[in-house]
Amino acid sequence: MNSLTKDTFFKGRLHIKQGSSGYRFSIDAIVLASHTDVRAGERLLDLGTGCGIIPLILAYRNPDIRVYGIEIQIELAELAVANVNENSMQERITVLCRDMRELKPNMIGGPVDVIVCNPPYRKPNSGRLNPDPQRAVARHEIKVSLTDVLQTVRCMLRTAGRFVTIYTAERAAELLSQMRLDGIEPKFVRVIHSQADSDAKLILVAGIKGARPGVKIGPPLIIYNANGQYSAEIEKMFMPEEH
Repeated sequence: MNSLTKDTFFKGRLHIKQGSSGYRFSIDAIVLASHTDVRAGERLLDLGTGCGIIPLILAYRNPDIRVYGIEIQIELAELAVANVNENSMQERITVLCRDMRELKPNMIGGPVDVIVCNPPYRKPNSGRLNPDPQRAVARHEIKVSLTDVLQTVRCMLRTAGRFVTIYTAERAAELLSQMRLDGIEPKFVRVIHSQADSDAKLILVAGIKGARPGVKIGPPLIIYNANGQYSAEIEKMFMPEEH
């Protein structure tokens, strides 16, 4: 593992270590966590958890849930475990280092209520492959494809369970059609723009397993103001919620 940096969230209440080089989580993870509603007593699965940022945010905001993080890269899985321990969340978060394609419900006590995933956006032969192997696996479909992700979701999610993901906007049609093929009906879509006058680069989609058709399109999410600072909505995502 390379040298680590330490970030704090929610006014210092949550501490996250990550490598100073290699894979580092982005604003995508913060947006995804903020759009994931979990109810008390529910079980949540994060596919490709990286350093554990999404489980940590969701477990902090929802003290009565059980979270499982899956990470195929051993150094990242070990870092996620260290972050869970640092924040004293061992009773709520379990990190498993394994290939999501091999997951079965009995490995984590049965199907889950919610699955989140920030999957690799790019096909292996599209664009320049990042020379850093951690970043390459996180950004390109080297270890797992969109089809693999959604087949895992279909296997691990209970009927009427919820799936939330962020994906590249240019592959939106592929995401929505593949979700339907795997029985995850898209129910909510929100496009994400870097700035108000820029094209959408990302799309956030929430679906329900086995639901009837019918989708709601939410307002666009703007990441940055014209002055380059985070928008008010993004700033709010970094604020703690009182329990």
